[in-house]
Amino acid sequence: MNIMSKPQISTRAELMPSSPIRKLFPLAEAAEQRGIKIYKLNIGQPDLPSPEEGLEALKHVTRKVLEYSPSDGFRSLREKLVAYYDQYQIKVSADDIIITTGGSEAVLFAFLACLNPGDEIIVPEPAYANYMAFAISAGAVIKPIVSTIDDGFALPPIDDLEKLITPRTKGILICNPNNPTGYLYTRKEMNRIRDLVAKYNLFLFSDEVYREFIYTGSPYISACHLEGIENNVVLIDSVSKRYSECGIRIGALITKNEELRKAVMKFCQARLSPPLLGQIVAEASIDAPRSYSMRTYEEYIERRNCLIDGLNKIKGVYSPIPMGAFYTVARLPIDDCDRFCEWCLTDFSYEGQTILMSPATGFYSDPALGRNEVRIAYALKKEDLKKALEVLAYALEAYPGRTE
Repeated sequence: MNIMSKPQISTRAELMPSSPIRKLFPLAEAAEQRGIKIYKLNIGQPDLPSPEEGLEALKHVTRKVLEYSPSDGFRSLREKLVAYYDQYQIKVSADDIIITTGGSEAVLFAFLACLNPGDEIIVPEPAYANYMAFAISAGAVIKPIVSTIDDGFALPPIDDLEKLITPRTKGILICNPNNPTGYLYTRKEMNRIRDLVAKYNLFLFSDEVYREFIYTGSPYISACHLEGIENNVVLIDSVSKRYSECGIRIGALITKNEELRKAVMKFCQARLSPPLLGQIVAEASIDAPRSYSMRTYEEYIERRNCLIDGLNKIKGVYSPIPMGAFYTVARLPIDDCDRFCEWCLTDFSYEGQTILMSPATGFYSDPALGRNEVRIAYALKKEDLKKALEVLAYALEAYPGRTE
């Protein structure tokens, strides 16, 4: 017997992609240990303060026992969310809402409850990388429809999307406003998606965690606004971004489909309960005054303008103007974004500084796509964004694989 042998990990684990957002962290940590200051443009971790209402609630927890909560979350939180959604003309009841451990768990449970192994879901790309990970966890297959930077990442023609539908297709997944591109779907695009969902009786998974951050005069069209497919819609939400509370891990899955809610609840019961303290903070944060949201919103508009103006002034760089969220995908004059992002951390610094970005290849199913693109989050203050842009310009000049 070979005592050095070891059991093999699962095929699922081998297929699971590394996060393009987090996979460079070890290189960044090594650079910091060398004394390099890093501007972290790779992750949507807001640096703005969380609402005082939520922080005060956390400070004043008086429970003697930090107990389990109901598997679908505290009813008091769900009832407060009903009023929150009503501001956006999303008409739901507390019974339509299931509290999850972040929006990520909401996506995972939606896939597990709706998709059989081998079932297909159509996803506009570039897309949030973890959708692929959750699909693999459920044994499902993502069928991408690719949008392009030259079109501002608008939804490709609906006829092209319809051609992807097969007998195994079970749903369409959108992120609106979009992570990683910042694109906002138009009413016409949403209506066309609705028509396909109705025609083929598909699920429509709609990740809308960035609804607070829309920077154009265009209206926010929620999947819950679409008439005639109420039982097909699965809305994904989270408090992470709008309240700068990524760490409390509170999200929500919302659907009027009672059969689906009962199925999701089985998974919720298996994981017992969503975070107790996170729910307490989230419930209190909903009471934050409108002034909190407006300050946050106005700050992101200024950061967006600072970043996009700065990017498009750098020779060879192009970024469309994001209409929502706080990300953009930028095209750079480079041969390989993975190599460039690593090189910035291992071989480059300017005045003791460098940048950490997300290679866009990780947001496409086809690894040949996005090779000269990066996702940049403008979650840093403007002063840091300006310095990061300066560092990026020098990095592009020094990079051996520059293409222009």
